[in-house]
Amino acid sequence: MVSKYHSRKTTTEEGTFDSKKEYRRWQELKLLERGGAIHDLRRQVPFTLVPSQRGGDGKVVERPVKYVADFVYIKDGRTIVEDTKGVKTPDYIIKRKLMLLMHGIRIFET
Repeated sequence: MVSKYHSRKTTTEEGTFDSKKEYRRWQELKLLERGGAIHDLRRQVPFTLVPSQRGGDGKVVERPVKYVADFVYIKDGRTIVEDTKGVKTPDYIIKRKLMLLMHGIRIFET
């Protein structure tokens, strides 16, 4: 199925990827990890940007806002958060800014 942004989900023995571009980048990163240039490579890593909000009675009135990074890895002792983007939606731009504000992490976009 093609999304409204013309990306096509790609399913492989390694899982499902949101696009062919994301799957290709995963292959590149795995090669870099095998070669020792990066390590601790992970996919689909969630980050909480705004925690859930509770009312006076203690019940959750607003769910948390999360960002799920396509890839996270360590390079030269630094944690890199990477997102494979075709279209930078308004929601993504806000989440990118919140990642920098809340976690001090600038997202590397490919």
